[in-house]
Amino acid sequence: MAGSAHGHTPAAWTGVIISFIGFCIAGVFMVAANVPGFWAGMAVVVLGGVVGGAMKVAGLGMPKQSADVVAAREAATTTARARS
Repeated sequence: MAGSAHGHTPAAWTGVIISFIGFCIAGVFMVAANVPGFWAGMAVVVLGGVVGGAMKVAGLGMPKQSADVVAAREAATTTARARS
C-alpha cells in the first residue's frame, strides 16, 4: 500500500484536516451539551469531504491510471508470483 502513495495529495490532506477540525468542534460542543454547536461541527466535517472532493476534481488528487498502466501492473504481479 505504501508504494501507491494512497492519500498523499493536497486534496486528501486538506479534506482530512478540515474534517478533523470539525470532529474537534463537535466533540467540544458535545461535552458542553450544546446541540446546535455539535451539528455545526458535523457540518464542518461534511464540508471537509466536499472541499477534498472539489480539490480532487480540480486536479489536486491522485490521477486515474490508464488501462495500459493497470495491465502492465497486473502482468508484473503475475510474473513475480510465478517466479516465487
